[in-house]
Amino acid sequence: MTGQPPAHGRGWEHPLAKALALILALALAVSMLAPFLYMVSTSLMDELEVFNFPPPVVPADPRFGNYPEALTALPFGRFFFVSGITSVAVVLATLFTSATAGYAFARIEFPGRERVFLLYLATLMVPGIVLLIPRFLLVNAFGWIDSFRGLIITEAVQVWSIFLMRQYFLSVPRDLEDAARVDGASEWTVFSRIAVPLARPALATVALFTFVDQWKSFLWPLIVTRSMEMRPIEVGISRFAGIYYTNWPYQMAAAVVAILPIIALFIFAQRYFIRGIQLTGVKG
Repeated sequence: MTGQPPAHGRGWEHPLAKALALILALALAVSMLAPFLYMVSTSLMDELEVFNFPPPVVPADPRFGNYPEALTALPFGRFFFVSGITSVAVVLATLFTSATAGYAFARIEFPGRERVFLLYLATLMVPGIVLLIPRFLLVNAFGWIDSFRGLIITEAVQVWSIFLMRQYFLSVPRDLEDAARVDGASEWTVFSRIAVPLARPALATVALFTFVDQWKSFLWPLIVTRSMEMRPIEVGISRFAGIYYTNWPYQMAAAVVAILPIIALFIFAQRYFIRGIQLTGVKG
């Protein structure tokens, strides 16, 4: 018994700590969910009810008809199609570039490898908005304005994904790869048949984060597209906002529908979100 704190002290502190942690977690959860819940509530309001003072929290008479009316007011079928094609294509391109570059930085010895990798990481410090004009000028020079190529090719290389894949490859033992090389396998065979299958958790994480990021992309598609037929879903929703007037219930209804695929994807693959946070902390 010598040297141990009194039992009653531990019994008093432990429940209090749990209670404080629970209160803090609930407060954080409410602060995160409140904007989404108010968005859903606004989507069911009357067009003028939004401007009441004080602003209503719950609609007096829920208008579920706002959803079909909003989705037919603009060509949202086309918006979803563009977002889907763009997101899937960017995911496939990012998986290829991230896996190959990450493997090269982790396994292949070449002059200046560490310096090149540091240069890659340094680009993360550059604000994305600074690159908008140079990217636009390049895309315009290639004639890719208002096309899928302009939406996809500029997003095909993600430095964060390359970093994540490198960290994962560094954490994988080299025994199987070395054994394959001894048996005469080429570097591409080692990469495609051994390294890539072992990296499926990291690849799934990259695919998930890339899809979510691309689905909710707004600024670059807004700049690089001109016609209604090439607008993705986020840019399409903004069409409800005018210079002098905005139909907030319609805009919120469209936003709720647009976020449903992301919510479903998160519920289905939430472990990969957690895995992605863990992988970024792997030491190289």
